[in-house]
Amino acid sequence: MTAATTVSRTRTSAPQLDARDRARMEQAFRLPRARVGISAVAAVVLFVWSANGAQFDFLKLGEGAANMGEFLGRMFPPDFSKIGLILSLLLETLQMAVVGTVIGAVLSLVVAFGAASNIAPTWLYYPCRWTMNVIRALPDLVIALMFVSAVGLGPFAGILAMTIGSIGSIGKVFAEAMEAVDRGPVTAMESVGASRRQIIQYAIVPQALPMLTSYTLLLFEGNIRGATILGLVGAGGIGLELTTAMSRYEYGHLSAMVLCIIVLVTIIDQLSALIRRKIT
Repeated sequence: MTAATTVSRTRTSAPQLDARDRARMEQAFRLPRARVGISAVAAVVLFVWSANGAQFDFLKLGEGAANMGEFLGRMFPPDFSKIGLILSLLLETLQMAVVGTVIGAVLSLVVAFGAASNIAPTWLYYPCRWTMNVIRALPDLVIALMFVSAVGLGPFAGILAMTIGSIGSIGKVFAEAMEAVDRGPVTAMESVGASRRQIIQYAIVPQALPMLTSYTLLLFEGNIRGATILGLVGAGGIGLELTTAMSRYEYGHLSAMVLCIIVLVTIIDQLSALIRRKIT
């Protein structure tokens, strides 16, 4: 066979291969496109149905824009005359978030071991999942009100609320992170007769550790904002002072607190992003 014949066959066969490949691609993507179209229509119908049921109205939003602008205008200029009080309350909010995150992350990790299908037996898996579902169904403010009535006003109630709330939210994410690890190391250790504890310690946890750390940092960021909201029901933090300032129409003081909260959240967000870059 000469080189010219080979080149000729290659030239004549290339368009045929391209046509077959094109047909296969069209066949492969025809069904997903149909599914995407059906899903898009279903999403639009669901949105319209939900908007009608929830009485969502763009016209009312436009009418309320003027009132929102007037409210924001009253907040300037900010009044930093009570900066000492603001900083002390922010420090209390930060301390609540630190304690709530540490205790919540530890308890969430314990529950996550029982809620991971590749670790826990069936008799333990379902109770742990149901427990997290029940906790997740309760709003944080409801949990905070329960602890305020149990232990009284103050940051301790807020810490307990954040701790319990963390089990429902981040515990599920921890469990799913451990379920998503590569099965290769797990299978290898099972083949050499490793115990369940050794498999968890050397095959599952090391793979999931970067994600667990990242989710813990995310939990901490959320607890900073959550501590602010929990203060509205007397569970410590700066939230109660925010409510008091609004009820007294102290808009300058309110603006100063909001700006300080934004600065604190921004600093924590940047530090968390830096740590996440180091561990990934």
